[in-house]
Amino acid sequence: MDAVHFSAERAAGVRLTSPAMPPSRVDKMLRRIGELLVRNQATIRAGQWVVVAIYALLVVVPAVLPLPQRTAHIWTNLTLFAQFVFWGIWWPFVLLSMVLVGRAWCGLLCPEGALSEAASARGKGLAVPHWIKWKGWPFVAFAGTTVYGQMVSVYQYPKPTLVILGGSTLAAMVVGYLYGRSKRVWCRYLCPVSGVFGLLAKLAPLHFRVDRDAWRAWRKPGGAKVSPVNCAPLVPIHDMRGGSMCHMCGRCSGFRDAVTLARRSPNHEIVHVTGSEPKPVETLLIVFGLIGLAVGAFHWISSSWFIDVKQASAEWLVDRSIVWPLEPLAPWWILINYPEQNDALSLLDGVVLIGYLLASTVIIGGALSGCLMAATRVLGRWSAARFHHLAQSLIPIAACGVFLGLSSLTVTMLRAEGLALDLAGALRLGLLTGACAWSGWLGWQIAALYARTRSSHFAAMLPLILAVAVAGASWATLFWRF
Repeated sequence: MDAVHFSAERAAGVRLTSPAMPPSRVDKMLRRIGELLVRNQATIRAGQWVVVAIYALLVVVPAVLPLPQRTAHIWTNLTLFAQFVFWGIWWPFVLLSMVLVGRAWCGLLCPEGALSEAASARGKGLAVPHWIKWKGWPFVAFAGTTVYGQMVSVYQYPKPTLVILGGSTLAAMVVGYLYGRSKRVWCRYLCPVSGVFGLLAKLAPLHFRVDRDAWRAWRKPGGAKVSPVNCAPLVPIHDMRGGSMCHMCGRCSGFRDAVTLARRSPNHEIVHVTGSEPKPVETLLIVFGLIGLAVGAFHWISSSWFIDVKQASAEWLVDRSIVWPLEPLAPWWILINYPEQNDALSLLDGVVLIGYLLASTVIIGGALSGCLMAATRVLGRWSAARFHHLAQSLIPIAACGVFLGLSSLTVTMLRAEGLALDLAGALRLGLLTGACAWSGWLGWQIAALYARTRSSHFAAMLPLILAVAVAGASWATLFWRF
């Protein structure tokens, strides 16, 4: 018996016709916020320069200071304070903000975006070359930055922070100077976390909604000159159907009486929009990046497997009188090398580390891909678009896992300052359980779009639930041993 049968209109995200409802107080408040943003762009830009100054202080100054002593505290040592701000507060809560309010961080506060746009306003204004538009950059940039960050311990030492964050900011300014005119070409195509932010923003309950009918019907007021909107991240506003690319800067709010800050279901974009816009790079980023690679990046330092492989390899080398790979020969900007802190990686450590990250990526990502492929096949003939759509259901687990991984440094540093944080374990379990449930619900809704019978709908949920379990268990091993 037919159940929830697939509908092309539903998969494409077309809103069914319904009687017009009067705007609620929340809708009116959101509209006013949008209007406030568009009227106060100068104030927003001034605020961005304040963030740039704070960012520069926290990135540059600790790199030229001595490393903190063991007796130092967050409130007495600028290096520890900067570490806590960047990796304990800044990054985890920037990720959280993507889920809550979309990419408002990118449009309103991000120092890298502000500097890139400022450089572009005074730059050469060249056309964006094809190599920059390559669709694989979101995954390659994220993976490269993650692996290199582990090799140099970016979370712990200020010099690697300067190299990675400062280098990224410098590259953003160079790209901005060369390409576009008052645009954020770097943010759109090359930023190492732009792809991640775009995925997480799909869950946000806020977005700038574009009424296509109102856009087309709009006519310029008699004799009035209407300036076009400068969308810095190069989003085609008239065709925008989701929030993954929008920086929530508010510049387009009210434009043509068609763009409005509005609320939506946190599930809407993933269920009803991404199916008609499949992006293989997003699947790579979700399955192999934010789950496979990220789990390995947070897990390796406490992994018994990592230690066992390293010891077995070292014994094999010593038995053959090959000892140079056991020495910490590489400089700090290639592998961790701080002998005064009793913290250094040998060349063997570096090779095993990279191998561990690669194995984690392939094994976990491969297992998840297998589950998604099975669910895709259960729902009918093989369809790459359906496979990529089902992969989107894992975004909540991916987002929660990365947030918990980053916030583990927050917990560690606060505990070192004497705070017990006894509820941390329960909160982690609650968040991870909720994320798994959310991913399962998204999988159910996506499968409903394609299932031709009730039995195929339920059958597809078996591999999808297994995928949720694999992803959840992978993150759980970071905090608990089974």
